Amino acid sequence: MDNDIILLGHGSGGKLSHQLLDELIIPHLSQNPSAGQNDAALVEVGTGRLAFTTDSYVVDPIFFPGGNIGDLAVNGTVNDLAMMGATPLFISVALILEEGFGKQELSSILASMRQAADLAGVSLVTGDTKVVPRGKADRIFINTSGIGVVDHGLTIDGGQARLGDRVIVSGSIGDHGVAVLCGREGLEMETDVRTDSAPLNGLVQELLSLGGGLHVLRDPTRGGVATTLKEIAVQSGVTITLKEDALPVNAGVKGVCSILGLDPLYIANEGKLLAFVAPELAEEAVRLMRDHAFGKDAAIIGEVTATGGGRVQMETLVGGMRGVEMLSGEQLPRIC
Repeated sequence: MDNDIILLGHGSGGKLSHQLLDELIIPHLSQNPSAGQNDAALVEVGTGRLAFTTDSYVVDPIFFPGGNIGDLAVNGTVNDLAMMGATPLFISVALILEEGFGKQELSSILASMRQAADLAGVSLVTGDTKVVPRGKADRIFINTSGIGVVDHGLTIDGGQARLGDRVIVSGSIGDHGVAVLCGREGLEMETDVRTDSAPLNGLVQELLSLGGGLHVLRDPTRGGVATTLKEIAVQSGVTITLKEDALPVNAGVKGVCSILGLDPLYIANEGKLLAFVAPELAEEAVRLMRDHAFGKDAAIIGEVTATGGGRVQMETLVGGMRGVEMLSGEQLPRIC
């Protein structure tokens, strides 16, 4: 293989993406090693802390069941800030438009961004627009950056998982990726599958009441729950054990995955979070989630069973144990 060629699929969230980060991007651009990377950067400002994040959205199609690229961009940025325990405040929006992109579609996307920002309680404060020649982009790409304030003394990041922690997911997994796939391929299923895209900052505010018993928050987007848990296991230097029969997967997602041979563990989510919580607070955490509109199907799906290893394993329905690894690529490219 030519070492000068990057063979990386669009939106990849697996091993190749991490290799690109570890070997090129982080060494050149970041003072923090790969193990210190999270959904947002925490920066000291005076006597306080701010969270800062940026992301780009290239989802295909730009309209999909339950949402579009606009509200997805706002929600994704809000959630990256929230996963650091921050209160999101301000978002920037940069649009890259292909020449000939329709005004009506753009108007609909911008309106959905406004609605998403209002729902999350954040302000869209600055931005930029560029138009490129026809054929030089795929209709519309969006970049968003966000700033939030961390107004507590907790340390919440991927390196804080501890022995005995319970792993909680806020609801059914794989909804967003399957919704985008159905929209892209024109699949019509008996069960309606819609994106789960939603702002999770309100849900996180409820969980912050757990205090120091809340150790890790992460939204399992590209690469799904499996990849996100593997990242946390490596960051924290622990072994995580999942229970297959505890994973919440709705009927429509199960049906699509069964037909196409996909694994819901690796499918992207845009409105779910993973929380690592001290065992004595796990049931309280589940109750707090289920009392919130975006956490009503929350469930404990596993626990941290050992220190060391950086491994994820799953107890299967038949009682065996199998390893859970990152995929070499992504099951569904361009899902965000």
